[in-house]
Amino acid sequence: MSMIRLYTRVLELLGKEARLGWILAVANLLLAGAQFAEPVLFGRIVDVLSGKPTGGPLASSSAWPLLAAWAAFGLFTILCSAAVALHADKLAHRQRQAVLTNYFEHIMQLPLTFHTGTHSGRLMKVMLNGTDSLWRLWLGFFREHFAAILSLVVLLPLALYINWRLAVLLFILCVVFTVLTTLVVRKTYGMQSEVEEHYSDLSARASDALGNVALVQSFVRIQAEVQGLRFVADKLLAVQMPVLSWWALVTVITRASTTITVLAIFTVGIALHEQGLTTVGEIVMFVSFATMLIQKLEQVVSFVNNVFMEAPRLQEFFNVLDAVPAVRDRPDAIDPGRLSGMVEFKDVSFSYDGKRPAVEDLSFTALPGQTIALVGPTGAGKSTAIALLHRAFDPQSGFIRVDGMDVRGLTLTALRRNIGVVFQEALLFNRSIADNLRVGKPDATDEELRIAAGRAQALEFIERGEQGFQTNAGERGRMLSGGERQRLSIARALLKDPPILILDEATSALDAVTEAKLNAALDEVMKGRTTFVIAHRLSTIRHATRILMFDNGRVIESGTFDELVAQGGRFAELARAQFMVQENARASIQTPEPDSTVVKI
Repeated sequence: MSMIRLYTRVLELLGKEARLGWILAVANLLLAGAQFAEPVLFGRIVDVLSGKPTGGPLASSSAWPLLAAWAAFGLFTILCSAAVALHADKLAHRQRQAVLTNYFEHIMQLPLTFHTGTHSGRLMKVMLNGTDSLWRLWLGFFREHFAAILSLVVLLPLALYINWRLAVLLFILCVVFTVLTTLVVRKTYGMQSEVEEHYSDLSARASDALGNVALVQSFVRIQAEVQGLRFVADKLLAVQMPVLSWWALVTVITRASTTITVLAIFTVGIALHEQGLTTVGEIVMFVSFATMLIQKLEQVVSFVNNVFMEAPRLQEFFNVLDAVPAVRDRPDAIDPGRLSGMVEFKDVSFSYDGKRPAVEDLSFTALPGQTIALVGPTGAGKSTAIALLHRAFDPQSGFIRVDGMDVRGLTLTALRRNIGVVFQEALLFNRSIADNLRVGKPDATDEELRIAAGRAQALEFIERGEQGFQTNAGERGRMLSGGERQRLSIARALLKDPPILILDEATSALDAVTEAKLNAALDEVMKGRTTFVIAHRLSTIRHATRILMFDNGRVIESGTFDELVAQGGRFAELARAQFMVQENARASIQTPEPDSTVVKI
C-alpha cells in the first residue's frame, strides 16, 4: 500500500467525525493565511518608520493602523489555534475509541482458523499500536501538519508577489528539503517495516511466556526466557538504529539550513537594496518568511516522518481489518427463534487445506431428544463435524439442516443461541463465577445460577469460598482446579438451556465420583434436547441413542453401544482395548514391581 493510499485510509476512518474534520480543515486554512500577516505587517512598519513606505494593499503613511491590524490578526490566530487544538484533541480521542471497539468486534468475528494461526499477543499489539498510530496522525494532522502544508501553499505565491528575486531563495530551500526527505524515506522504509516485525515478535514472545508462567517456573526457564526476549530486543535495536541515524541527519541539515538561508537573504537583499530593487522592510519581511518557512518545513518533515514511522503499524492494522470472515451472515439470513433440535447432515465434506479431507461424505440425522456420540482416533474428524454444525466453518459440499433449514440460511447469532457447547478445555474469563455463568444467560437470576451450579455438581465448591458466586475465577480460570473449571463450563451450558447441546469430552477433567454424579445430572438435562457427545472414554457414552465411529473423516460404523460391540468391528476393538487398559492398570496397582515406588494420591 502506497504512503498516499495509506494516509487516505487513515482519514477515511474518521467516520462520523469527518464533518468536524472538514471544519478543522477550513480553520487551518484561515490560520495559514493569518500567520503571514505578522511578517508582512512587520516589514511594512519598518518601511514606514524608515521613511520609505511602499504601495500596495497595505500601504500606509502611519504605523498605528498597521500595528492595530497586527494585533487583530494575532488575536485571531491565538483564538483560532486554541479552538483547533481543543477540537482536534476531542476528535482524535473519540474516534480512537470508536475504531478500537470496531476493530475488536471485527477480530472477534474472524473464524477460529484465523485465531489458530495468529498469536493473541500479536493481535493485541496490532490493535493497540494501530489505534495509537491513528490517534497520533489525526491529532498531528489537524493541530499543526495540515496548517503547515497549507502555509507552504500560501507562502510561496505570496513571496513571489512581494519580491520574486528573494522568493527564489525560498523555492531553492523547499526543493532541497523535498529531495532530502524523499531520499531518506526511500532509504529507510524497508528498515522500518523490519523494525515492526521485530516489535511483533517481541510482543508475541513476552505474551507466550506470561501465558505459560507455571511451565516457565517449574522447568527453571526464567533466565532462558529473559535471555530469549533480550535477544529479540537486541535484534530490534540493531535494525532501529540506522533508521534513527538517517532521520537525525535530516534534523541536523534542517537546523543548518536556517542559518544558511537567513544569511543568503541578507546577502542578496543588501545587493538588491543597493540597486533600489527592494526595501529594508522587505528584507526584514523575507528573513521572517525564511524563519517561518524553516519552521513549516520542519513540521512537514515531521509529518512525513510520522507517517513513515507509523506506516508498518498501520499496514498490519489494515491487514487484519481487511480480513474477511469466511463464515458470515447471508443478506437474507433469518432468525427462526428457538429450534426443536432436529439435525441433518447430508453428504457433508470439508477440508482445511484443500488436499486431505477432514470430513468426507458425512450423512446422518439426529432427532430431537436423541444423544449422538462421536468416537474415533484423534484427527478422525469428530470435532470438525461438530464445528461445522455451529458454523465455525462451512462445508465445501453437502449441507447441514436444523429443523429442515440450512444452517447457512440462519443468522450466526440465531444458530449459536440454540447451541450450547462444553469444550474439553474449560474456557473461563478473568471475572467472577457469576459473570462466567451468565455468559450462557445474561439475565439469569441468582436462583437460576444456584440451580444450574447444583445440577453441574458445582454448588458445593462455589459456596465453600468466602465470596461465593462473586469469587474471581482468575485468568483462564487459574484460581480454580481443572475439575471445578469444567463443572462451571457445564453449568454455563445448562443455564443457557439450548435445544442442541455439544459435549466435547466434558467430563474428562473430573474424578470418578464427581463424574458419576455429573453423568446422572447430564442424563436428566439431556432429555428433550439433541445432544452430541465427543468421547474417547467409552464409559461416558454407554447409553447414547446412536454411536458414530469415525476414521479418516468418514463414519465407518453406526449403531448403539451393544450393537457395535456385537458387530466385532473397530468399535468393539476400541472397547476391548479400553477394558484391557483398565484391567492392566488395576493389576499394576495390586501387584507393584519390587523395585518400583508406589505413590498413593
